[in-house]
Parts: sequence; C-alpha cells; structure tokens
Amino acid sequence: MFPRASIGVALFGAILAGRVAAQAAPTVSGQVTILERPGETTEDLGDVVVYLEPTGATARPMPPAATNTVINLRSRQFSPRIVVVPEGTRIDFKNLDAFSHNVFSKANGGFDTDVFGRNKTRANVFQTAGVYPLYCNVHPRMTAYVISLNTPYFVQAGLDGRFLLENVAAGRYKMHVWHDRTSERVQDITVGARGISNLLVELDGRGYKYVQHKNKFGQDYTNTSGDRY
Repeated sequence: MFPRASIGVALFGAILAGRVAAQAAPTVSGQVTILERPGETTEDLGDVVVYLEPTGATARPMPPAATNTVINLRSRQFSPRIVVVPEGTRIDFKNLDAFSHNVFSKANGGFDTDVFGRNKTRANVFQTAGVYPLYCNVHPRMTAYVISLNTPYFVQAGLDGRFLLENVAAGRYKMHVWHDRTSERVQDITVGARGISNLLVELDGRGYKYVQHKNKFGQDYTNTSGDRY
C-alpha cells in the first residue's frame, strides 16, 4: 500500500496538471478598431461580435446548448441592444415602459410579437443561425440585433475593442468580425496548439449613414414623434 502522504502528493499533482492543461487550451485574442470619418470617434466598440466557423478538415465542435435570455424594452430602447446567443435560444421581450411596444424582424423567416403593454412579455425562439435586426412597430428609432450562432466560439468585444475566445480547438477557421455600422469582415485563420494572440482587425465605418427602416408592413412610419398605442 502507498503511504497516505504519497497518495496526497499524487492527487495534488494530478489536480495541478489538470489546471495547467486547462490553462494551456488554445485561445484566440486581438483587438478591433473602426475607421471613422474625420473628426468622429468610435464609442461603440462593445457592439463588435467575433465568432469562428471551422473550415476544411477541422472537427466541428458540439453545438452550444440553447439558452433562455431577456431583452428589456425600456425608455424606447432595447436593452441590451446587441445579443449573441446559441441557435435555438428563446428570448423574452419584457416591456418595462408605461406604453406599448411591438417587436418584429423580417430576417431569416422573421417574427412579430404584435402589440403588448406595460409589464407584459412576448417571446421568440431563434431556431435558425443568422443576424436578426429587431425593430419596434410603435417607435421607429428602436433598433437592436440578435446574432444566433451554431458555433461555441463567439464573444462580444470589450469597450476597448479587445476580444478573447477561449478553449478553441486547433484547426482552421473563418473568423467573422461583425458590427452593425460596417460590413462584416471575414478572414481565414489557423489556430495552433499555442493559439493566436494580438490579432488586429480594422473595420471601416466611414460609409455608414443612418436610414430609417420601414414598419412591419413595409411602409413609412406615420408618426415619428409620439406613441401610436
């Protein structure tokens, strides 16, 4: 039989080795910047979404489990405005305003909650991967985005544009960098055993111009200053 002290040392060593192995899992990190028009500064780097899609012979990871999450409707705004979720996630839209809202999207088959009042909740399950612009049929300037993904490798950038994807299996990927004011940037990367660090990605926001979206009937809003309901 082994002395208890030897068993304790062995167990400690196994635990330590496990921690080291976990820490050594490949990561992908970098920073995103946005090129702006002269005189303008970037204030929304936290809206950047970075995700990886395996390509070629790279093993497909297990799809992330669907979740439930909430987007609040408060002060004529969606909060949070950018939400990244696994494919199949249910999102509850909770109205915290004293007046009505009507959330809809035309993307990927679309959905429409119809009008619902204060302290009421409506939900939608985002079954298909893709980008869903969200609007309110009552308030024309309310806009948000749900990005539904079938890869576990996704993250929103920090306020400084820095991002970190952890536990990425070695292999080849297409790295998508998305922001609602720019064209999506897609580039090929190869993740080795040590991962990738200090990636620099520049998006171009100089061509962005706000354009009023149509209502859910494809028509211009008839009242842009007050509530219709």
